[in-house]
Amino acid sequence: MSETTPDLAELIRFVAQNLVDTPDQVSVAVVDERNASVYELEVADDDLGKIIGKGGKTARAIRTVALAAAPDAKKRIMVEILE
Repeated sequence: MSETTPDLAELIRFVAQNLVDTPDQVSVAVVDERNASVYELEVADDDLGKIIGKGGKTARAIRTVALAAAPDAKKRIMVEILE
């Protein structure tokens, strides 16, 4: 996943920055595990509710976009929202 890793992280960052009030505090870290690539999304405490959404709908939507952007990924793609 050498080519899709930076692009997918940038896509997640772009989506998150457009949902929050403080886009300069959005960060995405990539953790490569044995059979998965975990994208850790971190936002300001005040923006956490906007990223999760009602009933987790926004978080699920971000995960769906990430999975759709990398259909040929050899590893499992996971997006975790850090508190």
